[in-house]
Amino acid sequence: MPDDPILSLPWPQARPLDDGFFQRDAQCVARELLGKVIRHRVNGLWLAARIIETEAYYLAEKGSHASLGYTEKRRALFLPGGHIYMYYARGGDSLNFSAEGPGNAVLIKAASPWQDLHSPDAAVLAMQRNNPSAQGQPRPLDRLCSGQTLLCRALGLKVPEWNGQRFDQQRLFVDDLGLRPPVIIQTTRLGIPAGRDEHLPYRFVDAAFARHCTRNPLRRGQLEGRDYQCLTVEELPRA
Repeated sequence: MPDDPILSLPWPQARPLDDGFFQRDAQCVARELLGKVIRHRVNGLWLAARIIETEAYYLAEKGSHASLGYTEKRRALFLPGGHIYMYYARGGDSLNFSAEGPGNAVLIKAASPWQDLHSPDAAVLAMQRNNPSAQGQPRPLDRLCSGQTLLCRALGLKVPEWNGQRFDQQRLFVDDLGLRPPVIIQTTRLGIPAGRDEHLPYRFVDAAFARHCTRNPLRRGQLEGRDYQCLTVEELPRA
């Protein structure tokens, strides 16, 4: 690896998150990942998506994979923050990053396609080819990454290739473009079976993208203070 870290960047302005970012409490990591951009290089194109929904998991609670015990497939969960943990869910791939403490991690639930100089229109078209609708048509952009398996399919992320791996600045990294959601919605996680700590409010959503996440926490019938709470930048706990 080059002595100068700038030389290993895919472009000079790239700002990959370092291990220190992930080596913190899982809820802190989950909140601060909102607005960050996942970039995955496939066939010479940087496919990219802005993170809009995350969930935190801990070894000590029953909703986590780690609570089921150590296995070789779950090894990344027990490694220091910044390791990639991927698994199969509902027939698709899911992306997680380990956080501080053995067994603690953050699940990337949903994202929004990202376009810029490094991830141009051709990259978004490639993502649509990766993840067509059930009818074989291009999936609308606002639904292209609106779920954990849809996200991985669009970005071309696969369990066999990335589970247990570290980030590679030439292939896969999380880019910090300085985007910070002014309001974050905190609510309960999705798909947790009854009796498995389903009540814990460890799901975080960028409020500006609530309609485009896995399930809109602001949908009709949901009440602030009962079903969710809104966190502003000033109210967020410090790491």
